[in-house]
Amino acid sequence: MEEKYLVLSDIHGNVSAFDSVLEDCSDVDFNGVILLGDLIDYGMRSNDIVQKLMDLAKGAWKDKILVNIWGNHEKLVVDKDLERLSSDRGRVMARYTAQQLTEESVDYINNCMNKAGIQEFELKGLKCLAVHGSLEDNYWKAIGPDNLRGEYVDYDMVFGGHSHYSHCFTHFYPVEDPELRNKKAVTFVNPGSVGQPRNQNPCAQYAILSLPSRTVELRAVEYDIEYEQSLFPDEIDVFYKKRLTRGV
Repeated sequence: MEEKYLVLSDIHGNVSAFDSVLEDCSDVDFNGVILLGDLIDYGMRSNDIVQKLMDLAKGAWKDKILVNIWGNHEKLVVDKDLERLSSDRGRVMARYTAQQLTEESVDYINNCMNKAGIQEFELKGLKCLAVHGSLEDNYWKAIGPDNLRGEYVDYDMVFGGHSHYSHCFTHFYPVEDPELRNKKAVTFVNPGSVGQPRNQNPCAQYAILSLPSRTVELRAVEYDIEYEQSLFPDEIDVFYKKRLTRGV
């Protein structure tokens, strides 16, 4: 019998997008949940996302959250690690989010998430790696089909986020194993971004993994973009709300 795993990344304080994802997959009984970081920032409701996750952890997702790692925005906002940002508007955004976070949200980020931004784990006998970025840089450099940014031959599946581009592909590493015809298959999964897609599809995006078949379904679902945009104050650059319209 197939087991189902929910894979989410880059929610970015977007409650409408997150709620639409939850509704879209409400008919699936998940065996586990994999959270790949960037729960907060960019969107205007970071505290609400944290509260929803705390509630889910006590309810429908009780004992099911297998991975919950920091992304670069947890590091930016909570650790005040702003030097890696390339724009002043990003620093203004991160400072704004930091000012809005409640003590309860900060406590959750510090104590209920894996600060390393990377975690090894096992699923159905498969050796897995979750990393917000890549082995080259856990937080800031994403895995892509054209640049893996690291050596992953020791794993069977690698889950990553950060780029906001969804993908699922298999890379074959040369190994000395005649039974495998001297090739080791590693499957790479990026579920895309729930709250701020950038692949020119504005829908909230996520993935469902089925095991043991290793089937990965990349899903996208519409949400109320205009409402989320209406929540942005004037002090935040309009860039962050406008990009939601076209998913760029």
